[in-house]
Amino acid sequence: MTFRFSDAEFQLVWPRTLFKAQAAKLLNQRARDNWNESVELLLEHAFAGGHNGGPAADFRNTIDSDRTWGSPPSRASSLTARQQFLRNLLSDADQLHEDGSRRRPYWRERKTGQCHTVVLSEASVIREFVRLINELDSAGYFEKQFGKDCVDDPRDGEPDALFERELGVEQVWPLSQAALIEDIDLFFDIVELLHDHASLPTTRWLHNYAGCGWHHATFEAGPGRMVYRWRVNKILAQSAFDLRLADEGDDVGRLVSVTDDARTELMHAVASREDGGPADQVRHALALFRQRGADRNQKRSAIVALALVLEERRHNVLADALAKSDRGALFDIANNFHVRHQDAKQRREYDDFYLDWIFWTYLATIELTNRIIDSQSA
Repeated sequence: MTFRFSDAEFQLVWPRTLFKAQAAKLLNQRARDNWNESVELLLEHAFAGGHNGGPAADFRNTIDSDRTWGSPPSRASSLTARQQFLRNLLSDADQLHEDGSRRRPYWRERKTGQCHTVVLSEASVIREFVRLINELDSAGYFEKQFGKDCVDDPRDGEPDALFERELGVEQVWPLSQAALIEDIDLFFDIVELLHDHASLPTTRWLHNYAGCGWHHATFEAGPGRMVYRWRVNKILAQSAFDLRLADEGDDVGRLVSVTDDARTELMHAVASREDGGPADQVRHALALFRQRGADRNQKRSAIVALALVLEERRHNVLADALAKSDRGALFDIANNFHVRHQDAKQRREYDDFYLDWIFWTYLATIELTNRIIDSQSA
């Protein structure tokens, strides 16, 4: 089959990496009884076409001519037409467009040759967020927590009970754009709270009575939260808030301050590392430093955590990367500028942006030592 990669309905509304992981997992589970239904559900969730268009509709219309639909293939090495469909889509996934990427320029952009960046107002950001939550709720992403709003068994206020229990506010659900505009901190609280309760539906059954619709039976929290972060961050990227939901570290799913791409890549590199204690210390430091409204004391604590990691690597790792005088200068900063110590000798009269400079210098140095450690063990 030839895929129409330029079609809007072949546009991913998921991170590409997540679609590839979920598709590969299903290909490895293709002998299961409900495989076709699971693939169709995946394609409905992952692509803009939804149920009635795009890959889900094409998959549904693909006929397994060599066997009865739902039965296992006759030979262990063979693929049915539907299985080959998913395999082809996975093989060519890097050609698929992600939501909002590679948009063709509009009139003024073509005329001026410049990209026209739209910054959404607070009201517009909240409107888009409410629309997204309604979409995800209809797709079952909050059904594990809230239950299905079924004609036979309504939710009966379960969402409001969660908001009251966790945030101390009443009558929040369904979300009101007007109410969230009036209380921006409540909006940010809800962004973070709903992240913790999003789960990707993976199986379902149809309740036909009174048009009730799909009930979902099994869920995966990790992929659901990844989709939630990705889609919410798409909205926040168009705002002036300079915030995003963290994708890794101790503060995953919490709003953190946005940095440039290079520092974002640096944070991802050190936060995703798995080497026991040092990695845990670095993730803790990141959570302290980048939380919304981090003050001077929190930033100092973050720098101290990084300095401890470097202290442990001072002689056996940094000695291979820096001259003795340079190694000494790194620790003179922490020891003499009221970072690690509290005595009267510390230099206290410096602006907060020096703390930012120290933090990023230390974090980059830790990444340098990580690479040296990796090269030594290769």
